[in-house]
Amino acid sequence: MTPKQRVIAALELRQPDDIVPTFELEFQLTQELLGKDFIDTRNLTGAELDRAIGYNADLLVEIAERLDYSIIRSGDIRVIKRLADMGVGEEYLLCGEADGTMAIPNGQNMVQVSVRLFEEPDQVKRELDASADRAIEWGKKLIDAGAECLTMCADYCFNTGPFLSPRMFAEFVTPYLHRIIENHKRNGAYVIKHTDGNIMPILDQLVSCGPHALHSLDPQAGVDIAEVKRLVGDKVCLAGNVNCGLLQTGTDEEVKENILYSLKHGMPGGGYIFCTSNVAFKGMPLERYMMMMELREKYGRYDRRG
Repeated sequence: MTPKQRVIAALELRQPDDIVPTFELEFQLTQELLGKDFIDTRNLTGAELDRAIGYNADLLVEIAERLDYSIIRSGDIRVIKRLADMGVGEEYLLCGEADGTMAIPNGQNMVQVSVRLFEEPDQVKRELDASADRAIEWGKKLIDAGAECLTMCADYCFNTGPFLSPRMFAEFVTPYLHRIIENHKRNGAYVIKHTDGNIMPILDQLVSCGPHALHSLDPQAGVDIAEVKRLVGDKVCLAGNVNCGLLQTGTDEEVKENILYSLKHGMPGGGYIFCTSNVAFKGMPLERYMMMMELREKYGRYDRRG
């Protein structure tokens, strides 16, 4: 299987031929790994902009080749189109981002948002409807540009649980999440729903919305991949669970134990994508991330299990 075929197998709850697929929402250690970084295109125009788009596309491919990723994800539709034009989608699943659901408010407007949910619920729902429409429209543009997968990265949960109670989540998030996912899928994309934090009180609602995969299965919030696999592993692909905090600050033994736990409980039967519980963020020691990749190489192979 190609890397793309392996991750499609996982997303479709099948077992890949050999090694468990992997990717990251973002790999921010390019300087440490390759000695170079992405070009900020915000103030570029003309030929300079075109060169930067090509450079960023090439760098994403280089990262994927070096780390054996199955998914190449970009937030820049121009980069996705360039990757598609390069034929990269034959080997890797090209991925964009299109969420429109209500995430945890920031600290500046949390009180205001909370009050509006009680005082202006109908207006809030009209706004959520419009946001869902925009996400569906944007997702279609990404798909037309070459994306075959879309992530949805609105965060719903703290380490202690969801920002909204399960009852309020069912009112203000689930209907819109379901509609967006349904349309992304109808338009031809695989859908990976991301949220950090303790998802367990709303796990059933997330799964009911029909994403192909759930990311990030956050162990820092007490989410146990073995329990999630038992509860919903036959309904949705699981992605993540390697503890970002331990990768940064834990001992080598703690990191190894966590990585092997994720592989042991995520892999059986397929339907698992091996990755961190957030992103490979700046400041994470590269050697720790490479340790994670080395353990995948040794212990993440289906043909060596059982």
